[in-house]
Amino acid sequence: MTRKPVLIELDDSEPPMSPAVAPPIAEQRAVPQGEAMQTLARLSARRPNRLVRLFWSSLIALLAFILSVSAWNFAMGLLAANPVLGWTATVLFGLVIFAALGLALKEWVGYSRLARLDRFKSRAEAAVGAQDLNEARALARDLSALYANRPALADARQRVKTRTEEAFDAETVFGIAEHTLLAPLDARAKEEVAAAARQVATVTALVPLALADVVAALTANLRMIRRIAEVYGGRAGTLGSWRLTRTVLTHLVATGAVAVGDDLIGSVAGGGLLSKISRRFGEGVVNGALTARVGVAAMEVCRPLPFTENTRPSVSKLVSRALTGLFGKAS
Repeated sequence: MTRKPVLIELDDSEPPMSPAVAPPIAEQRAVPQGEAMQTLARLSARRPNRLVRLFWSSLIALLAFILSVSAWNFAMGLLAANPVLGWTATVLFGLVIFAALGLALKEWVGYSRLARLDRFKSRAEAAVGAQDLNEARALARDLSALYANRPALADARQRVKTRTEEAFDAETVFGIAEHTLLAPLDARAKEEVAAAARQVATVTALVPLALADVVAALTANLRMIRRIAEVYGGRAGTLGSWRLTRTVLTHLVATGAVAVGDDLIGSVAGGGLLSKISRRFGEGVVNGALTARVGVAAMEVCRPLPFTENTRPSVSKLVSRALTGLFGKAS
């Protein structure tokens, strides 16, 4: 059985399909989210499991106990075999213990300094709430004494002492102390924030290695928060700096300040533009902006007096200052 050919009539009104007339594919580029800082914040804000903490605490205590007993038996056996070598080992063990106690004392002093800054802030808030002029003046004197070992602030301390005696309310006293004594410290803290934001943005944009941006964000934020604490008189130790960093990042996660929203993208000029050229550059700008947010939060935590509405640092200005000249002009 033979089939007849089938004739299919084409509509001449439609143009023939070809790559030349095909519609362009819409380019889908995700808005940079600052993955490095998001990951760092999530890891820092995660609450450790109690069972895991018990395991590690018990393991460390067991290892310390075994090491102590082994060291004791080693020293006693060496004393019995050779008194000179035994006493040498005993002295070395004593030096190790002395150094460990020194490090523990240093960490305790760091915690005490951070707690002292918290007490300054609590006293200031209580004095303003109660309009206690005498307490405000006493706090201003204590704040001047806190920076007595800084020659660069000698003139500022003298002006605070003179002008606070002429003030008639607590808010004026704190305003004088803030603008006269803390303004130079705020400027130094802003420089630290800008430097950390620049470093995080540079590493994110230029280093393509996996997790390199997370490591860079962690080290830069730890160093930034530690230096900010030193600027305001905290001078935290290693464990204190890590705890302070965790506190700051936990606060930012709880308040949603680590999330990348339209306000952040809009405040960081160049974030959306650079993401169209290179996603890594866009991520670098956003990671730098999130680092600046962490820096501002660290300033609020470490500063002995709370910020007023007119003096709180602007994240967009800090990012513009940090990234100008790095990815072109940022503002």
